[in-house]
Order: sequence, then structure tokens, then C-alpha cells
Amino acid sequence: MENLNFKTIADFHRHYNIDEPENPLFSISHSKLDENESKNATCKKNEEFESVSITNEFYSISLKNIISGEITYGQTKYDCSNGTMLFTAPGQTMSFKKLVVSSESYHISFHKDYLNGTHLYEKIKKYNFFNYNVNEALHLSPKEEEIIKNIFYSIENEYSNNQDEFSKELIVSHLETLLKYADRFYKRQFLNREAINKALFTRFKEILDHYFENNLLEEHGIPSVSWLAKQLDLSQRYMSDTIKAETGKTAVDQINLYLIEEAKNLLLAPNTSISATAYKLGFEYPQYFSRLFKKKVGMSPKQYIEAQC
Repeated sequence: MENLNFKTIADFHRHYNIDEPENPLFSISHSKLDENESKNATCKKNEEFESVSITNEFYSISLKNIISGEITYGQTKYDCSNGTMLFTAPGQTMSFKKLVVSSESYHISFHKDYLNGTHLYEKIKKYNFFNYNVNEALHLSPKEEEIIKNIFYSIENEYSNNQDEFSKELIVSHLETLLKYADRFYKRQFLNREAINKALFTRFKEILDHYFENNLLEEHGIPSVSWLAKQLDLSQRYMSDTIKAETGKTAVDQINLYLIEEAKNLLLAPNTSISATAYKLGFEYPQYFSRLFKKKVGMSPKQYIEAQC
């Protein structure tokens, strides 16, 4: 696999033969070849980038059309016949396998320092999709793709024309609009992929069942959200967002609910203490278990046992 690491936006431009960025902290590019050039470029890309790993030290937003092959991560494959948007945060590695893209693509790169002094500097951290994995890309409908392209055009116009004191403010404003639409379309994608979401949540619970049945809670403690995501070949953010879309509760909430349901059963077993139950469920301190139990059930473990007897 070819590994590419771009420290600066200028490095990225030079590698892909794109004109030098107008601003070292921000760039937007739009490539479109004619039909003959497209065929030649496609063949070349298929040979050179059959397997590639890219790490950028800046934010990246891409809109591409997949004309053959698939985006693959772990054991999951996705058909991307419509427009596909990819988002990466600084330092995140994005890997492709056997990927061939169409001749037309859009790309925005910007360093976090470009956002200094703007409200988007802090707000961008709330857009979880910058930390999704490649297989969690945003797949646009034709109508959604047209909306995103129009925003790209608006940013490109501001970037390419003679920049003045208003340019950065307008570019950041358009960029925020693009991110808001992406957030909306991702939520639509979560809803439209209900069957996949259900399967993911089922697998999530199966992993917890296996963990509990093999006494791993007692041996290793309560599994973290990041550990569970790794078992599912997903990023932590995407797994959490999918579970929230499916159940209305966060991944942490679901882990706690699982523990409480198991606790209800264990507490009623003969000769079992509250402390022993807490340790068996991976709690280091029984007091924390008792607080969580009361918060979720509405009564303490002792009161629960008395109520059931």
C-alpha cells in the first residue's frame, strides 16, 4: 500500500499537480476532464492508487463520484454510485482499496489556523463526521449532490476572484453552510439505513453478551466505547451516532443499561451481595454501581432486592 503524508496544503497540491494554493491555509480545487482525458486518467488512477493510505495535517472535504470499485474498510463494502463526500480531520488516515473515481471531483483543504478568530473554530469540533472512517462516507442523492456542488461553486468564486477584506468571512460562512447541509444529509442517511443500523446495534449487544458471558467484565472492567467500536470495525464517533439514531440513547447509555439489566438478575441470586454483583459487572467501586443503579432504576440495589422478595 502506498502511504502518503501531507504536512501542508501546498504539499498536497504539488503531489496531485494542482496549482499552488492562493492561501497557504485554505484551498479549493475542482477538476474536470473531457471524455478522452477521463478514460486515460481513470486507467492511470486505477493502476497507481489501487491501494493507498493518505494522512493530512489539515481538514479535508472531498466530493467524488465512484465509477467502479468500492470504498472498503474492514469487512464492510459500500456501493457509491452517486456522489460521495469524505471528511477528514488533521492527523486522520484515510485508506482506499481498488478505488476508481470519475473525472470530476471537488476538494477543499483548510488548516485549523484558518478558522482562528471565527466562531467556526470551536464549532467545527462538534461535527462528528470529520472523525468517521472511510466506509462511513456520506452518500448523496442527486438532489443533495446538486446542493453541495452549488455551495462548492460559491466558495470557489470567492476563492478565485480578487480576495479582499470580506473574502475570508464569506468563505467561512459558505463553509459552515456546507457543513450544516452535510450534517443534515448524514442524519438522513442514518434514517434511510435503518436495517443496517439495526444490524449494527444487534452486533453491539452480541459483543456485550460475549464479554459478560466470558467473565471479561470481572477480569478487565467495563468495556470502553472505543473498544466496542474497534470490534465493529467502525470509528467511535460513527458507532455512537448510529446507535443514537437507532435507539435515541448514546453508546455509553446503552452500555450502562446493559449492565443494569444484568445487575437486576444477579442481585436476586441466592447469597449474592451488592459488592459481589458490582465487581462481577466490572465496577471498581461498589458505591459507583449503587449510584448508577439508583439513577437508572429509581431505587437502590438494596431497595430493589427488598421490593422483589
